[in-house]
Amino acid sequence: MNSRTTGANEARTRHTEALLTRIREALAELRRERATVTVRAVERRAGVSRSFLYQNADAKALIAEATANSDSLRAAGRRQASDAIDAAWRERALNAEDALKKTTAEVSAQRRQIAELMGRVRDLEADLPADAVQRLASANTDLKKQLRTLEAENRTLAERLGASRANNCSQDTRIAGLQAQLLEHVGPAAERHLHAVAPLRD
Repeated sequence: MNSRTTGANEARTRHTEALLTRIREALAELRRERATVTVRAVERRAGVSRSFLYQNADAKALIAEATANSDSLRAAGRRQASDAIDAAWRERALNAEDALKKTTAEVSAQRRQIAELMGRVRDLEADLPADAVQRLASANTDLKKQLRTLEAENRTLAERLGASRANNCSQDTRIAGLQAQLLEHVGPAAERHLHAVAPLRD
């Protein structure tokens, strides 16, 4: 009678170990596929009963640990995506600001050139023939057109810079919100990792 009990216990132990091995393999597959770890997913992959997953302490611990690791990986992925978005907007804002500085410098140079030419025209106007004065006036008109074009480009770049800064501020606000959500999400996951017997997600 005692040997029968011992044999039955050994059989149950072997069966339990076999189920735990299947659970470990299922969790490894989910981790490779970067899939969400849930009791239902493990049940389907491992081919074990849900009651075993909920009642066996080792099974619960395996799933709790895998869930915590999966949550941490997803949180890291979201942080990387947020950082990439933030970096892209910051790069755009810096490029727009650099272009605005260059355009502003070019407008100032054009204004100085126009002022210099106007001074020359005034100095030479009395001694120059009419056609020369006309050519200078035409050149002056062309320079003024170029100046208006540069000023228009300057205004466009200023508007783009303002939009980039506004978008960057919006992204900062959004990233701050995501980080707050991540902290709220990762907190329970870490608690499940520390308390393996805590209730599991379905």
